Amino acid sequence: MTCRKRFSIRAAMTGSANRFTLTLRWFCRLLQGRRDLDRQGKEHQQRSAPLLNGNAAMVRTMQQNLQQACTECGACVKSCAFLGQYGTPKSIASGWDFSDPAHRTLAYECSLCGLCTAVCPEKLDPCRLFLEIRRCHVAEGSFDGRPYQLLTAYEQRGTSPIFSWHGLPQGCNTVFFPGCALPGTRPAVTMKMYQQLCQSIPALGIVLDCCTKPSHDLGREAHFHAAFGNVAGFLSRHGVRTVVTACPNCTKIFRQYGDGLAVQTVYDILHASGKGREGLSTRGLEVSVHDPCPLRDDHQVQAAVRGLLSDLGHTVVEMPHHGKQAMCCGEGGAVSFVNQRLSKEWANRRVLEAKLRLLITYCSGCTATLNRVTPTVHNVDLLFRADEPLRGKELAARPPFTYWNRLLLKHRLQRRMRSAMA
Repeated sequence: MTCRKRFSIRAAMTGSANRFTLTLRWFCRLLQGRRDLDRQGKEHQQRSAPLLNGNAAMVRTMQQNLQQACTECGACVKSCAFLGQYGTPKSIASGWDFSDPAHRTLAYECSLCGLCTAVCPEKLDPCRLFLEIRRCHVAEGSFDGRPYQLLTAYEQRGTSPIFSWHGLPQGCNTVFFPGCALPGTRPAVTMKMYQQLCQSIPALGIVLDCCTKPSHDLGREAHFHAAFGNVAGFLSRHGVRTVVTACPNCTKIFRQYGDGLAVQTVYDILHASGKGREGLSTRGLEVSVHDPCPLRDDHQVQAAVRGLLSDLGHTVVEMPHHGKQAMCCGEGGAVSFVNQRLSKEWANRRVLEAKLRLLITYCSGCTATLNRVTPTVHNVDLLFRADEPLRGKELAARPPFTYWNRLLLKHRLQRRMRSAMA
C-alpha cells in the first residue's frame, strides 16, 4: 500500500472519529439538558401535587357554569369547526363526564383558539375548560404523549444547548426573541430583522430558544413552568426589561407568564420605522390578512401588519373572520396530531373566505399550514425579499434543513456578537 493511500485511509478514519466525537458530545449535551428539565419538572410537579384535586374541582365548576350560562344561541357552533361537530358548550358540559379519562380526550380536539369566546354574547370561555381538562389529564398520569412525539421532540430540541443561545451585549435591556420557526425556515430574514432592529436599539440582544407553548397547550403544566421559567428568569436576572417577539405564540406566552417583562412585536417596530415604505412593491395586489388566533385581541399589531402591507402598495380586503374574530388555521391546540379531518376543516374554511386572494399572515405555523391549501405568504418575506414571494418562489426551508439553518444562524450571530464586543 502506498503512503498516499495509507494517509487517505488514516485521514478518513480520523474524520469519522471526529464526527463520532461531535455527535456523541451533541447527544450528551442534549441528554443532560433533557435530564435537567425533567428534574425541574418533577420537582415542580411534586410542589404542585396538592393542586391536582383543585384542578378537578375547577373542571367541575367550569362545567356547571357552562351548563347554567350557555343560552345555546348557536353563534359559536356556526363559527367553530370543533363545536360544529360536537355541539354547544352547554350540551358538551352536560353530556360528557370529564372525570372519565376516556371522555377527556375530547379536550384535545379543541384548537384553544378563543374564537368561541370572541363570538359569544355571554363571553363564555369553553377553551379555558378544555385546557384545564388537559392539565388534569396530565397531572393524573392518564395523558398518552405518543401521538405528539414529533411536537414534543421539536420543542425539546429548541430548548437544548445545541440550538438555544442567549446573546446579551453589554448594557442590554432589550432582546429579540424570534422563536423556533423563523430561524429554521427563514434564517436570512431573521438576521435581517435583527440587523434592522439594531439600528434603533443599539444594545439589542437576541435569544434563540423555545417558549414551550406546545407543552403549555398539551397541559404539561409542570414541564412548561420549569422550561419557560428558566428562560424568563435568565432574562430578568440579567437586566432584560423588554422582549421583542416575532412569533404570535411566543408573544402570548411572554405576555401571560413573562413575570413583568414588557413585550413588543417586531411588526409594531417595523411599521413605526417606515420599513414598508423602503421597498415599495411594483405589483400592488388585493390580499387578505389571516390574523393568528393568539393575537386576536392585539389590535395594535393587527393595524401595524395592515399598515406595512399598505406601505408596500397592496390593498387589504378583509375576510368575514378577521381581527378579534380571527379563525384558527388548523394547527392550534395540536389538533392535527389526533384529528386530521378537523384540522383540515379549519384550513378549508379559510380557503372559502379568501376567495382566491393571496393570504398574508404573520405566523410561520399558519403560513405553512394554509400554504398547503391556498397561496399564503409570511409578511416578513414581503418586507425583506422584495417581490420573490409574489413570483411563487419557495421561500421557507423544510426539515431537516431547518435544524441546520438554526445552527448556522446561531454560529453567525455568535461571531457577530464577538466582533461587536471586541
